Amino acid sequence: MPAPFHLAIPVDDLSAARAFYGGLLGCPEGRSADRWIDFDLFGHQLVAHLAEGAGDRGDNPVDGHDVPVPHFGVVLPWEQWEALAARLQDAGVAFVIAPGIRFRGQVGEQATMFFRDPAGNALEFKAFRDLGQLFAT
Repeated sequence: MPAPFHLAIPVDDLSAARAFYGGLLGCPEGRSADRWIDFDLFGHQLVAHLAEGAGDRGDNPVDGHDVPVPHFGVVLPWEQWEALAARLQDAGVAFVIAPGIRFRGQVGEQATMFFRDPAGNALEFKAFRDLGQLFAT
């Protein structure tokens, strides 16, 4: 396994973060304190810190969509991405960019979806049928 990344994000409600990351996304909870919670985000360490300033700061046009910036997420195996997309759709998640295929028929073709956590942080989860396309030009 490649080295896991560590990412700390601001949230304005730890209970909502726990329900979203732990409940909806199914991320196991690690250590926590009064102002932060560690989550296992598909093998990576995500820390939700109680702080002001969550949310987006703008967007960039990509393949006909306005992609929120900043954003983060995980590249999942195709079947796991499909299962997550279905779970989020069943839960009524409001997507910034609905699950779909980006760059169809081109180098870097990928499944992608964007949505926000309760604090407004933007997430993108994606998948490649051929992971070798991840950095293809």
